[in-house]
Amino acid sequence: MPLSEHEQRLFEQIERSLAEDPKFASAVRASDPRFHARRRLLVAAGVMIAGLALLVYGAVIKTPPLAVAGFVVMLASAAFAVQSHRRAQSPDLHVVGGTTSRRRPRGRSSRRPSILDRMEDRWRQRPEGHR
Repeated sequence: MPLSEHEQRLFEQIERSLAEDPKFASAVRASDPRFHARRRLLVAAGVMIAGLALLVYGAVIKTPPLAVAGFVVMLASAAFAVQSHRRAQSPDLHVVGGTTSRRRPRGRSSRRPSILDRMEDRWRQRPEGHR
């Protein structure tokens, strides 16, 4: 249902007054899950670079435990980055005050059903007399 002209003008006035308030803008940005996900990705990238430096330094001074520690740091930060990216892709509706709905698992909606899913479907669709 579209807004009336009066409601539209009021809405635009509220938008302008909220946009001019720096406290409100920082509060909205602080509660935005995409902002946090972006920050986590940048932190993971920085830690990954530090892990690479540790790995190279350990290899140059011929200290295998230091090089392995650098590799583990890189691996952990890559896992953290992937987790943050996945979390950023699925919006958190609780933050904006919505309610979540029960959905199918993420991977099943976009790809072919697995062999177990197909076998379950066949089992359910078998004739009644073959039980």
